[in-house]
Amino acid sequence: METDFTPWASLLGGALIGTAAVALMALHGRILGATGILGGLFRPDDPPDWRLRAALILGMAAAPLLVLLATGALPQMDQPVSAGTVALGGLIVGVGVSYGGGCTSGHGVCGIGRFSRRSVVATATFMASAILTVFVIRHLGA
Repeated sequence: METDFTPWASLLGGALIGTAAVALMALHGRILGATGILGGLFRPDDPPDWRLRAALILGMAAAPLLVLLATGALPQMDQPVSAGTVALGGLIVGVGVSYGGGCTSGHGVCGIGRFSRRSVVATATFMASAILTVFVIRHLGA
């Protein structure tokens, strides 16, 4: 299975995520943990907090539209697996986020940046699981 590595787009995306994480911390004192932000949308008991969460999620979802405005085409997204496999993967990640107390954006971007040992361990676990999953799927034909 061949993949296309896009170093410049990846570098730009990483820089944007890092900038957003720093801005959210500096302006709101909040950690940019995407799954925590999304989960908080289902608890609308604090309207200002809910609006911030909604704005962050809408901004993430609107990014492809900004690419469309800038380039005239939507970003190409190849999905080499079925929609059911994606849904199952999302469910597994959701369970992992619950047990891990956060996601890659919260632990990997913000936690490691704050020198959190817990986040280093969580991120190492995320990465090891991802590497193992890709190896099994691509080389053992699971």
